Amino acid sequence: MNQLNVAIVGTGWCGGIRAVACAQHPLCDELHIAETNPERLAEVAAETKPITATDEWETLVNRADVDVVMISATPETLHYPMAKAALAAGKHVLLEKPIALALEEADELIDIAEANNLKFTIGYSQRFNAKQAFAKRSLVAGDLGEPSSILVSRHIGRNLGAKIGNRIKLSPAAMEATHDIDFAMWCLEPRRPVRVYSQNSYGVRRDLDLPDTQLTVITMDDGVVVTINAGMSLPNHYQNASTTWIEVIGTKGSIFADDSHRDIVVNTTERGIQFPLSTMPGEAVDQMYAGPMERETIAFLEAVAYDQAVMVEPRLARLTMEVYMAADLSADLNEPVELPLSSDQMGLALAASVR
Repeated sequence: MNQLNVAIVGTGWCGGIRAVACAQHPLCDELHIAETNPERLAEVAAETKPITATDEWETLVNRADVDVVMISATPETLHYPMAKAALAAGKHVLLEKPIALALEEADELIDIAEANNLKFTIGYSQRFNAKQAFAKRSLVAGDLGEPSSILVSRHIGRNLGAKIGNRIKLSPAAMEATHDIDFAMWCLEPRRPVRVYSQNSYGVRRDLDLPDTQLTVITMDDGVVVTINAGMSLPNHYQNASTTWIEVIGTKGSIFADDSHRDIVVNTTERGIQFPLSTMPGEAVDQMYAGPMERETIAFLEAVAYDQAVMVEPRLARLTMEVYMAADLSADLNEPVELPLSSDQMGLALAASVR
């Protein structure tokens, strides 16, 4: 068994999950963590017992004995420079979405990884959700016949939406629908998107100059239509971190998947009704882990250790990025946008995506 030395850059919500998963897995020999929040650094260090706990991520990237770097840092403007430094240093990299803010940056990261034969993947953890994986398997097996449409509706609460909106001004398409665009592109490959039309709806997030909800329609090259409705403004008294509904329709069948996390209901006199285990990354339940992010983390360790293919190929993540940038441009122009984006459109799409 080829053990690996792993560095986690950013140990907040997602990075903390990845640090614990690595610390507990036999493929990880030495764990190193970097976090700028001293309280959080101390908390994760106490739980995972890393070899190194620092507030300087460059220290870990430049260590010759580190094999793998997992980047979970925020704000998302840090993704490109951190990933570039890690790949240039010869490290295998798992990078949280988005892969970058500009398509040229994404292309550069992919080129560096391919030129140096490095494993590089993007954290689209919902591929490790059993319901999404079942839909993909059913399409590949031909159980549904030829696909005709995919519909996904995903919403999160306004507290989490405000937290995301306060650190970087990215749209619901870029921050939430991106998971569902990735899911649709994964299910429908090798089809390619050719047209995107999107509209925004403003409400409680207007003071942040961000839409509450973004509706996006994607047309594939064979006419399959993907519709994604992504929102970030559910009322706070709706105690559910993420709620999703999926429909996949084919010529021979259909799949309706309820991923709204309403299968467990807790009602207490102090906190009222709650829907536990409803976060997208998942959470630990004593010795068990409920959710996809732990498995995603371990899958990347296995891909590096056993020279296996990564689950999320970075060129498909780049395609997902181009689609949500086209969605933001479409909403800005109030007209459909053809794909692939031209050089001029890339600049306009970047301006529309990053406010």
